[in-house]
Amino acid sequence: MGKRRILIAGTGSGVGKTTITIGLMAAMRKKGLCVQGFKCGPDYIDTSYHTAVTGRKSRNLDSWMLSSNFVKEVLVRGSEGADISIIEGVMGFYDGKDPLSDEGSSAEISILTGSPVVLVVDCSGMARSAAAIVKGYQALSGKVNIVGVIANKVGSEGHFHLIKAAVESECKIPVLGYMTRESELEMPERHLGLVPSIERGELEGFFHQLGERVATTVDVERLYELADQASEISAMTKPSVFTSYPNKKVRIAVAYDSAFHFYYEENLELLQKRGAELTFFSPLKNEEVPYDVDGLYLGGGFPEEFASRLALNTKSMDSVYQAIVKREIPTFAECGGYMYLCKELVTAGGVAYPMVGVIPGIVHMQTRLAALGYREIKGLNGNFLLKKGEVARGHEFHYSTFHHQIELPAAFETKGMRGKGTDGYISKNLVAGYTHIHFGSNPRVVENWIQRCLEVKLHV
Repeated sequence: MGKRRILIAGTGSGVGKTTITIGLMAAMRKKGLCVQGFKCGPDYIDTSYHTAVTGRKSRNLDSWMLSSNFVKEVLVRGSEGADISIIEGVMGFYDGKDPLSDEGSSAEISILTGSPVVLVVDCSGMARSAAAIVKGYQALSGKVNIVGVIANKVGSEGHFHLIKAAVESECKIPVLGYMTRESELEMPERHLGLVPSIERGELEGFFHQLGERVATTVDVERLYELADQASEISAMTKPSVFTSYPNKKVRIAVAYDSAFHFYYEENLELLQKRGAELTFFSPLKNEEVPYDVDGLYLGGGFPEEFASRLALNTKSMDSVYQAIVKREIPTFAECGGYMYLCKELVTAGGVAYPMVGVIPGIVHMQTRLAALGYREIKGLNGNFLLKKGEVARGHEFHYSTFHHQIELPAAFETKGMRGKGTDGYISKNLVAGYTHIHFGSNPRVVENWIQRCLEVKLHV
């Protein structure tokens, strides 16, 4: 792997980590460098930006869902062939699962991977106080390696020089540059419609402009040099979790388009490495589930944004219904896929659209967040993905709520910061729920799924 890497952290959410990360990636690409993106935590949206800018699949590094060895392996494999890896932090640098520890935080990722850190500080309305903030971040943990600062949202170049003098004098690290408060360079809306815009190339002009601005006001060369302070990744446990199985045993159809695209790259790779051949189809294009597949994977995304189109694509919906109900192929549907399988999807505006109808319930969109946070899960009611005693980890993030008139069997028992609960729906060979499971948290999920696919295939 390329040893050179840097972690772009923030003092808190909303300070401009993503804007600066994307700008740095664009500026370095313009210099002819091969850049690899990573994102701390479970976020799918920021990784889609990274992928669009770098031309390489961005990957998630999550120290709560995944073991330290798995995180290191994702970093090593993803960085192969890159001149530099840029890791974008999550929330504030020390924010994670637990307010009393670094667990699940960007700080933990930086320590685990030996990555130097550049701290992004929102410097609006302050000068010398910026040094106090940076010094606090340096002092909270003796294990992190903060090597530089970028001042964001400064009022002028003169304002920047005040901050630079204070921080460099008090904190003994360089202030590498700044970004001013300019609305035209704020990140576009990062939720609904993001991926279609990226796929159509509509953000290329924005990326170019942002890269130009960062290259003008940030010392990109110095940052590139500081990235060489990264430690060599220590030897990992062998054999690798990504060891290939010799034969392709089953075929699994994966829904993949602008409505369904939230997949951890490692989930797809683990399926392939353990014997599944993946074939992709698009419900948005009214494509059918291939008849010769042995399994079906319906990932998350934004089905609510495309509900009217999905409702009209009856050929695709009927093929999904037939695959699950008639052919009983082992199916996993998470979040957006779970919503798609319900009887109806009701928008926040109150418009109801018919969906596949496998699950006897209705999904209602709302304007407020319905659920957010890490989940530890166990299988219920004969769950073929997670058998008795097996545990996996994942994340839940959605604006919809599920409503049903009769009692339905749940797919998972869940445990989060707010206690225990249940999630999803299960029937025959269907497992569906809101939780996005990271298969790397327990690769038995993959093995169980492929084994069930084989069993059904042999009895057809």
